[in-house]
Amino acid sequence: MSQFKFWNDVNSLLTMDGPVAGPAPRWQKKKESSSSNNSSINSSKLRSLSSSALNLTKTPVKSGDNDFQKNKTPSKTPKRSSKTPTPNKSSRTPGGDRFIPSRSTTNFDLAHYKLTQDENNQIDSPSHKEFKRVMSENLHGVDITNQHILSYKNKAPSAPEGFQNPMRVIYTQTKTPASVKSSRYIPQAPDRILDAPDIVDDYYLNLIDWSSTNILAAALGAHVYLWNAGTGNIEQLLELEGNDYVCSLAWIQDGNCLAVGTTNGTTELWDCSRSKKLRIMEGHSARVGSLAWNSYVLSSGCRSGQIIHHDVRQRDHIVTTLSNHTQEVCGLKWSTDGKYLASGGNDNVLNIWETVTGGYHSQTTPLHSFTAHQAAVKALAWCPWQPHMLASGGGTADRHIRFWNCNTGACVNAIDTKSQVCALLWSTNYKELVSGHGFANNEIIIWKYPGMTKVAELTGHTARVLHVAMSPDGSTILSAGADETLRLWKCFVKNPTQSKDVEKVKAKPSAFKQCIR
Repeated sequence: MSQFKFWNDVNSLLTMDGPVAGPAPRWQKKKESSSSNNSSINSSKLRSLSSSALNLTKTPVKSGDNDFQKNKTPSKTPKRSSKTPTPNKSSRTPGGDRFIPSRSTTNFDLAHYKLTQDENNQIDSPSHKEFKRVMSENLHGVDITNQHILSYKNKAPSAPEGFQNPMRVIYTQTKTPASVKSSRYIPQAPDRILDAPDIVDDYYLNLIDWSSTNILAAALGAHVYLWNAGTGNIEQLLELEGNDYVCSLAWIQDGNCLAVGTTNGTTELWDCSRSKKLRIMEGHSARVGSLAWNSYVLSSGCRSGQIIHHDVRQRDHIVTTLSNHTQEVCGLKWSTDGKYLASGGNDNVLNIWETVTGGYHSQTTPLHSFTAHQAAVKALAWCPWQPHMLASGGGTADRHIRFWNCNTGACVNAIDTKSQVCALLWSTNYKELVSGHGFANNEIIIWKYPGMTKVAELTGHTARVLHVAMSPDGSTILSAGADETLRLWKCFVKNPTQSKDVEKVKAKPSAFKQCIR
């Protein structure tokens, strides 16, 4: 009975309509596990793709996901434990990541023409040329080769005045006023004006020089006057006799000795601290229009084209004579390191002379002879921080400032100033160059070196600016004009005041006018 009842119970269980209670078979567990794995992997891939497509931060993987990847047959599909919500259509993408063309500014006619034109390198037929001409006329005469098909905006937006953008957005049109680097203040009016009556209006002479002891020497006709820039005192040093007049002046590098060149070919040495003439040196047959010191050696340039080196310590002062120029030597400058002597003449030639070994005078043969200038070369200036770099300026027919590397003999740069170059001067406080000009602008220009962009243009002289000199501290330049005035400009103050009163800038300061004699 017990065995018969057992089989009846088994048959009744097999014929039940509902599901059989108890654990699932092994094959069913494997099937459910594989399907759940596939669905979870697909959903994770979908989330990753949608996240990268919308440029969002990737959802960090939690510990539950790591367990799920390790377990091959999980009982349940692991739930997402990240707090970051899944992006959907309603979520907004932070920031714009697309550029949408503006239909109002897009030229569809031009776009159609450029998309349909033949781009092969073939000769256009007459009909095709006519088609291009008609299309160009219909496009209002614009140059179709430089036009764009799509246009995003007419003009980049400008930041409001005074706005500072910490993000430095790249689409701002111009720099905001607060971000523009402020340049130093350069006065447009002279700080002081001195009268210089009877100054000789001669391009080839050198009549102004400023000493290291802050004494300005000015030659006015047959007289030489000394102006103490510190105290303002003026005194007369000398007066030549007869029809003779002063042609050149040059202070020794350190000291109170002043060299004076005259029209009769002599060179005088004066001790300005005692107002005493030390000696007269002869040797030239014509006027001495240029002078330059190199320690105890004084070089003098003559109207005949001759250059003489004088050793002022010796009785027989003539050391060497140079005769390479064919016309008057109007420019003469020793380099700051005493290695080179530059001489410019009315023959449009610029010569570079190298010093002898162990001496302060030059060799008799020029190291370089430059003939690039098309007019007289008077304006010469050696760079204070590059002793081998020379700046030279040409006269009315040339109007160029040229830069020479005297170590190699190469012309580094040439700038057309559109005006006669009468004088050149390097600033010792800034990397800038000062040039004095004659016809036609009669102005002073400050150039930024080496880019040679104009920093300032100083006007006021009514005639050509013949000479330019620098104060010992490098803060002030003096310009001497053929209008018989000397003007002092404070252009190179080391630490200028950043803020200036607008009224003081607009209104010219009442310059202290004084006669130098």
